[in-house]
Amino acid sequence: MSTWLIVVIAVAVALLGLSLRIVKQYEQGVLFRLGRVVGVREPGLRLIIPIIDVLHRVSLRIVTMPIQSQGIITRDNVSVDVSAVAYFRVVDAVKSVVAIENVRAAIDQIAQTTLRKVVGQHTLDETLSETDRINLDIRQILDVTTVEWGVEVTLVELKDIQLPDSMKRAMAKQAEAEREKRAKIINAEGESQAAAALGEASDTMMAHPLALQLRNLQSLVEIGVDKNTTVVFPAPLMSTIGELGSFLSREATAATEQSSPIVAVPAQTR
Repeated sequence: MSTWLIVVIAVAVALLGLSLRIVKQYEQGVLFRLGRVVGVREPGLRLIIPIIDVLHRVSLRIVTMPIQSQGIITRDNVSVDVSAVAYFRVVDAVKSVVAIENVRAAIDQIAQTTLRKVVGQHTLDETLSETDRINLDIRQILDVTTVEWGVEVTLVELKDIQLPDSMKRAMAKQAEAEREKRAKIINAEGESQAAAALGEASDTMMAHPLALQLRNLQSLVEIGVDKNTTVVFPAPLMSTIGELGSFLSREATAATEQSSPIVAVPAQTR
């Protein structure tokens, strides 16, 4: 009697172990009974009928899936290698189990083909500068396809764009030429501003003839700073210097006469 009791208890424990299933907080369980879906089981301890029921646990967490590098020819016939990364999560556990055999493999394949399709519609410059728009286009196309699988693609990002060496050299030359163009434009603008300033200075000197000679003298002073330079004065300059000296002498004499005291002569009385 005790032997049969032990056997019964052992069988009961085994059946109980086969009947209990634990669904984690980030999962949902899809219950099949004799091959048909009978419902979804929420997280917690769940009881099923052994042999008759099968419980598939589906993770609802966001999955990070790298998209391997794809050799793509852009719209302007440039060959590039582009890799990306996609983020998706299951929003309908039943569809993800019933509608498709392997969700991850399917999304991987459709993401690769979509990446080639979208990038191939853009030029190289657009691919490098408009990555946000390309990411959005890829995500929208994937969402339309994966909604029937109970999956939502939350984000797609281009991760790396590899260019041929010849294209890298061409882009480096283009960037160098662009900077040389900017340098020449800036230099030309500086020359234009300098010419305008010189024109204003010449007008001022024409209105004041002595200003030119004073400028010449200042230039001579700057040249003779090292005290090892021989300066040859042109004749007009020497005559102008003489005239300038005479002008300064006359001004000094006039100033002296004005500052000298005036002696009053008393009037004679008749």
